[in-house]
This record gives sequence, structure tokens and C-alpha cells, in this order.
Amino acid sequence: MADHQEASVTLPSAPASVTAARRYVSTVLADWGLPVDTDTADKVRLIVSELATNAVQHTRGMSPTFTVEVVLDHDGLLRVGVTDSHPRFPRRLPAAVQQDNGRGMVIIRCLMAESGGRLSFARTPEGGKTVWIALPWAVPVR
Repeated sequence: MADHQEASVTLPSAPASVTAARRYVSTVLADWGLPVDTDTADKVRLIVSELATNAVQHTRGMSPTFTVEVVLDHDGLLRVGVTDSHPRFPRRLPAAVQQDNGRGMVIIRCLMAESGGRLSFARTPEGGKTVWIALPWAVPVR
């Protein structure tokens, strides 16, 4: 496995950027050897969609852009982070059965638990935040 691979993209905080973020990460993972039709690829795409949606919807205009970073570490760990300029970390909201939104972080936490991954938050030097997921990577890197 390569020592370290990294890719990132910065996108405008607009609804169309959620799709662009998902496609970007899917392409990067495919370039690194993860077939697009695997369960892991599906999970990562869903997680990126949820995190990018949060970066667009919940920053209240404080973040004109967001950045998606994909890192494959030498220790076999895939990390994906979404960074925005808003200082507040995501909160778990009580989700009513009829509620159409507010369950993204619950979905991400469930996916992390079933995949042996983890979720973390980090403050940026500029006062924003990055929401990171980390998953085991078992695919030979190209």
C-alpha cells in the first residue's frame, strides 16, 4: 500500500455541490482501487452526501464554500472530512417519525458503527470545523 494518498476539492455552498462532492469522492475512490459498486463505496457516498448537505444547509451563510478531503493513510485507514467555516459542531437532533430532515448524523453514526469506523470533529485554525469519518480500507491501492 502507498504511504499516503490525499485528494481534496473546494465547492460553493450550494445544493448542486452535494452531487459534485459525492461524484468527486466516488471518482477518487475508484482511482484508488475501490470499485464503485461495493457496499463500502455506497456507504462513503451516502456519508459524503449527508456531510455536504449539512455544510450547505446548516452554516447559515457563514460558509460560502466547503472542502471535501479524502485521505488514505499508510495504516489502512480511509478518512473523509468535510470542512466549513461555521463554528458549531453538528448536533444530534431528536428525530420525529414524520420529520423529513435532521437524521443525517444518526445515519452516519449507524454506518460508522456497522463498518468498524469512527466519527470525529475538529476545529479549524480559522474557527470553522471539519467533520471526519474514518473507515478500515482493505483494498489494494493502485
